[in-house]
Amino acid sequence: MKIFIAFFTALIFFPTAAMAGEIRFLETHGDWSVFADAEKNADYCYIGSQPKTHEEGGRQRGDIYLIVSHQPKDKALNVVRVVVGYTLKEGSDVTVTIGDQTFSLFSDGENAWARDAATDVALVRAMRAGSKMVIKGTSARGTATVDAYSLSGFTAAHESINAACGVKGP
Repeated sequence: MKIFIAFFTALIFFPTAAMAGEIRFLETHGDWSVFADAEKNADYCYIGSQPKTHEEGGRQRGDIYLIVSHQPKDKALNVVRVVVGYTLKEGSDVTVTIGDQTFSLFSDGENAWARDAATDVALVRAMRAGSKMVIKGTSARGTATVDAYSLSGFTAAHESINAACGVKGP
């Protein structure tokens, strides 16, 4: 299921990257799956995972996952995207906590994104160093949700997309 959701996401939300080359599952590291349009010099690479636990506040939710992607030709590296499975409250922030660090992401529909590239990089560095990540959001109906992700395998999966996309750094 995790592989299907991540593959489907690439086709819907990154159609240019998906059309440039077929997105393929490359490998799994711990709780993170690795995808790219090529094993080396790829135009688009990403890793994805689903939460180990999630609290819906009694409401039904759609797919819930997080991806970190690289699109080197567009200079879009370490882009963190959270999909919460419901429409977020307009103007609300989604919080991501890893250890003693908390990050605030802006909401857009059912997605949450970092406000800038520096926050993406800081978030990825924290994910590489952490073991657990907790994401909190509020739906348009006011329902609070809490999703807990394992970061087991994140560093190895991130190194895999770095290699596939020819990216250096965190």
